[in-house]
Amino acid sequence: MHVLLVGTGGERGWPEEGCRCASCLRATSEGIRRRPGQVLVDGMLEVRLGWPTGMETVPSATPAHRITRLPGGIEISGQGGDRLLLATGPGQVPQPDPDAAAPYDIALLDLLASPLQLGRLRRSGLVQDRTVVAALFADHRVRSEREFARRCALWRVTPGRDGIELRSASAAPHRTGSGMAHRTLIIGGARSGKSTEAELRLAAEPAVTYLAAGPWAGAAGAGADGAAAGAAVPDSWAGPDGEPDTEWADRVARHRARRPAWWQTVESLDIAGWLRRESGVVLIDGIGTWLAGIMDEAGTWASGSAAAATVAQRADADPALVVQARIDDLIDAWRQTRARVVAVTDQVGSGLVPPYPAGRVFRDQLGWLNQRLAAESEENLLVVAGRVQALPG
Repeated sequence: MHVLLVGTGGERGWPEEGCRCASCLRATSEGIRRRPGQVLVDGMLEVRLGWPTGMETVPSATPAHRITRLPGGIEISGQGGDRLLLATGPGQVPQPDPDAAAPYDIALLDLLASPLQLGRLRRSGLVQDRTVVAALFADHRVRSEREFARRCALWRVTPGRDGIELRSASAAPHRTGSGMAHRTLIIGGARSGKSTEAELRLAAEPAVTYLAAGPWAGAAGAGADGAAAGAAVPDSWAGPDGEPDTEWADRVARHRARRPAWWQTVESLDIAGWLRRESGVVLIDGIGTWLAGIMDEAGTWASGSAAAATVAQRADADPALVVQARIDDLIDAWRQTRARVVAVTDQVGSGLVPPYPAGRVFRDQLGWLNQRLAAESEENLLVVAGRVQALPG
């Protein structure tokens, strides 16, 4: 089966005529022009794609093809048994039955609407290494052609462009590269978009272990190194002062709600242990909360705290030594892990010096830890205002 991508833009193409948004003006200045979505299958079956109702026209199946309508898409089967999955327009997500369908040879999807759909298709086996996957319906939902291509590389798909032809790869696997470094460290300030970038990078993966490195709602019940995948979120979380912190509980709930159901969530401070055990894909969010957690366990914040009293019973009672040992253990595990890892950490030190000793200690420790992790990472990214900048190696 071969598919000609006649048009790969959104409902009104890209850039949209008369649109003054930054994306459309940038595309205009760069001479980029995409026609509204349209494909030609095997040189004979034309499919025009519309929005929001889906296909404007789909001709009756030719003798060589059979069309099956799905929620959000269609399947097209050729005489040779090749199968095509096609979204019916921008914002549409095809919903094939994973138990009733064979793997697809070609998949044309709106990944700007949901890259997670590709992770689900890969997990179910409907999209495999041999499947040719292309992203269609590029438009001003993405800020630039370069950003569209960057995301497609992360998701290991072809960025569809007008006029290119795709052929099913029945004879050999179709590979577009891993799209991901072995170790990636994402650094950013508060509300910079660093967690969103980390999740975006892994959205098309069939399986991800999400390591939430504390603190968590309900963590007291799970234990510092316990796993609580899929655990219910309580109405409130008790902060270090013992008072309910509903705002933090809401943050935890939002993070949990936006993760795919097929991701494994682990709530633990034992990052080093998980890095040594895992060999798949791991997302750590985040290094700053992990450091705060181990410093609290070590009794760094208050010599009279319950945590400090527990630590004082051990031979290495000096909180600074306890923290340093945990950091060294993390760095060793990070250096030797077989897993492909994306870790989120906080950028510190760009503002005023904290006016209290605990804040200065935490800032210094996290800054040094970030340096050590970055030195052992193949890829380091800085996220500012939702924009991603690769740092030189």
